[in-house]
Amino acid sequence: MLKDLNENVCEAKVFEHVYNTYSKDIHNFLYYKYGEQFNPKDRVQDAFIKLWDNCEKVTISKAKSFLFTVASNMVLNDIKHNKVVLNHQKIAPKSHTNETPEFILEQEQFFQNYKKVLESLKDEHRVAFLLNKAEGKSHAEIAEFLGVTKKVVEYRIYSAFAILKKELQGFKIK
Repeated sequence: MLKDLNENVCEAKVFEHVYNTYSKDIHNFLYYKYGEQFNPKDRVQDAFIKLWDNCEKVTISKAKSFLFTVASNMVLNDIKHNKVVLNHQKIAPKSHTNETPEFILEQEQFFQNYKKVLESLKDEHRVAFLLNKAEGKSHAEIAEFLGVTKKVVEYRIYSAFAILKKELQGFKIK
């Protein structure tokens, strides 16, 4: 049936012959080596799919070696993945923080003061400031959006910064 061992396995009859010859052996190899939990039937099918995808590169004489290697590597990759999952599950999420209650209270008070000062800004200053800092828009984008020049936007953002720095102690923002 097989004419030349250096012929590739892209022809349907050749591929079918390779499948019929090696599928049971690969399944048994995977089953005895790694057990049922890694789905040896699925790995055999995946190996043959990989063979079909690479049929032009794999000759008949190399098909058996290719299939066993691919199937074994798939199972080994599954084992590696399971180890990573297990290691990740071992890491317990933190049930505490290093922040003191005083720090949390100060943070909340600062945020409340920040909101008050932000609300007290003129509308045009607040809008320009929030578009730039909260939404990350550039000065040119804000200018186009508001229908003003870029210099006006820069002035409004600078003015908002000045007021925030004056009203809030320790205010720092980039």
